[in-house]
Amino acid sequence: MKTNRAIRTPGGLSVRLDVRAITVVVLLLCAALAASVVLIGTGDFPISAADVLRTLFGNGDAGQELIVNELRLPRVLVGLLVGGSLGLGGALFQAISRNPLGSPDVLGLGQGATVGALVMIVLFSGNATEATVGALVGGLATGIAIYLLAWKRGVHGYRLVLVGIGVSAIVTAINGYLLTRSDLTDAASAFVWMTGSLNGRDWDQVWPLLALCAVLVPLVLAHARGLRMMEMGDDVSYALGVRVERVRMLLLIAAVLLTAAATAAAGPVSFVALTAPQLARRLTRSPGPNLLSSLCMGAALLVAADWVSQRAFGADQLPVGVVTGVLGGVYLLWLLVIERKAGRI
Repeated sequence: MKTNRAIRTPGGLSVRLDVRAITVVVLLLCAALAASVVLIGTGDFPISAADVLRTLFGNGDAGQELIVNELRLPRVLVGLLVGGSLGLGGALFQAISRNPLGSPDVLGLGQGATVGALVMIVLFSGNATEATVGALVGGLATGIAIYLLAWKRGVHGYRLVLVGIGVSAIVTAINGYLLTRSDLTDAASAFVWMTGSLNGRDWDQVWPLLALCAVLVPLVLAHARGLRMMEMGDDVSYALGVRVERVRMLLLIAAVLLTAAATAAAGPVSFVALTAPQLARRLTRSPGPNLLSSLCMGAALLVAADWVSQRAFGADQLPVGVVTGVLGGVYLLWLLVIERKAGRI
C-alpha cells in the first residue's frame, strides 16, 4: 500500500506527503490531548472528562475553575511542553549523530543541567527560580563543552556520542560531590529536583517554555529537509547544496536549548528523549528524522507517564521521572540487544 502522495501546488511545485506519518502525528496529538484531559481530572478531587472540557471552555463552577485552570492545567501544559521538547531534542541528537543512543540522556545534557541547579541549591541556597536558571545555564555550558571537545574538522556522530559519554561521567561525579557538600535540608531539596517531577508546576514554568518552543520548533522544522539530507552523509549533503556545518551547529544549539529548558522546568526527566524518537520512527516506518512525530510522541509519553505515577501506586504518588526511568531503562536494554544482533555495537 502506498504511503506517499505527490501533490502539485498552483505554483507548479510538487510536494510529497507521507500519509502514514501524517496519520501517526494526528493520532499521537489526539492521544496526548485525551491523556491530558484524563490527567486534569485525576487527583484528590476527581473530575469527569466532560466536566473538565466544560470547565476549559469556561462553563464550570467556581470550584472546578480553580482546580482545573489554576492547579492542574499548568502542570499538564508543562508536561506536554517538556515531553515535546525532549522528544524533539532527542530526535535532533539521534539524527545528527546517526546513532539511536545519541540522546541527551546518554550525552550528559540532563546531568549538566543538574550541575547548574545543584550549584544554585547547594552553594547559594537558591530558590526554585534560581535553580531553574542554574539548570538552563548548566545545560547550555555542557552542550557547548561537548561540541567543542567533539570538533575535529567538523562534528561526527560516534565522536559526539563518545565525548558526550565522557562528559556525562564527569558531570555525574560533580553532582555527587555537590551533594556531599550540602546540608540535610539542601540535599533533600536537591534530591526532589533530581528525580524529575511535575509536582507544583504553575504558569511561571509554562510561559517561558512555551515562548522558547514557539521560536525553536518552527526553526527546527524549517531545517528538516537539510537534516534529512545529512543522514545520507556529509559529502552527499554538500553535493545537494546543504551547508552541513552551519545546519548541524544550528540544530545542535536548538536541541541543547530544548533539552536544557525542559530540564529547567521539570528536572532531569530521563529516557523520554531516548525512547520517543525511536518509537515514532517505528510507528511511521519512515527513515527520516521524524521530527514532528517525535515531538508528539514525547508529549504523549510524558503525560501518560504522569498519569501512571499518580494512579498506579495508590496513595503513594511517584515523581514522573521515576516512571520514565524504569520504562526507559527497560527500553534501553531492549535497544542494546537489537543493536547487538544487528552487528552495530
